[in-house]
Amino acid sequence: MPEITEPVSPPSFISQIGKPFLRDRMMHALLLIAIALSLLSPHPVSEYPAWVEWRTIATLAGMLLLTTGIEASGYLEHLGRVIINRLQQERALALFLVCASTVLSTVLTNDIALFVVVPLTVGLTGISNLPIGRLVIFEALAVNAGSLLTPIGNPQNILLWQRSHLSFADFTWQMAPLALAIFALLLLATWVCFPKQVIHAELKDDAASYSAALLRTCALLYAAFLITVELGHPGWGLVGVGMAVLLFCREIIAKVDWSLILVFILMFVDIHLLSQLALVQTWVEGIPQFTQLKLYLAALLGSQLISNVPATILLVQYSTAYKVIAYGVNAGGFGLAIGSLANIIALRMAPERHLWLRFHLYSFPFLGLSALVGWLLLTSL
Repeated sequence: MPEITEPVSPPSFISQIGKPFLRDRMMHALLLIAIALSLLSPHPVSEYPAWVEWRTIATLAGMLLLTTGIEASGYLEHLGRVIINRLQQERALALFLVCASTVLSTVLTNDIALFVVVPLTVGLTGISNLPIGRLVIFEALAVNAGSLLTPIGNPQNILLWQRSHLSFADFTWQMAPLALAIFALLLLATWVCFPKQVIHAELKDDAASYSAALLRTCALLYAAFLITVELGHPGWGLVGVGMAVLLFCREIIAKVDWSLILVFILMFVDIHLLSQLALVQTWVEGIPQFTQLKLYLAALLGSQLISNVPATILLVQYSTAYKVIAYGVNAGGFGLAIGSLANIIALRMAPERHLWLRFHLYSFPFLGLSALVGWLLLTSL
């Protein structure tokens, strides 16, 4: 008698939202650090919300919701597959993936850009012996280079944008020299590191797998949300976006990695608690008197030690030299993988194991060059 199998029911809405919170090791680590620091530097829990930059959190939440919708539409992957299938050389493919990663990271944030481009790259595994691991490494470098251009490219820029009160255009203009210089170096490195080898890529494309309507809806909401942020009302913008998503595309709510919001909230709490420790407090109280060079080095080295977002959170509490900090923490996204969350995301998505060492063989030269270029630009412009 044939065995009857019970149909597997899809996961519930609550379980879909809750899954990232159960699996996010970084969130768990930050929570444990907060508990430990709260014992070393006791403060009433009622004070914790005041330490969080809620305008930054609202901006990040709105962007995360809408960029996830754009990613979920599948349309960007569709365009990528169409273009890749027409490329005939490994060098041309690498240049396309690097440019696509760079451009997408300026508007979709660095991590969302990776969620679009890396799966396309992994789908090329086995075709003409392509160096998939090296392509993923260059995509990680590319999103760090591209995301530093705009105030919405990465979390540290969102925070610096809110703190500096610059317009979207002014912030972008301020970062453009560094972004263009690093992008030029990246294109040169891509040209050198990938040969002009003939390939024949064939990625399957299913028209039913993407939704142009979802892309249009999220893109329009995205533009409207950025206008509200530009006008200084990210909270109301988030409320409006949330209501629109509930009405028109509520299915994307369960696809958002909401644990990322809690990660950044915990970063604000952890950094504040850390700065209250006697040993650390002695050092941070001297930040307002730092010279430009000392502040720049603090941003660079701080990014290597604790990642660039926590380094930004710490430094903006004590210095208003936002351009120096922006150049330092964005250049600091290269080097050690911990320098930027995007590096870790890319390496975890790569199919090859033991890619971490090879990543640093490329990222450390970029750290040195980016740091040098950033300093020369700060002192000459």
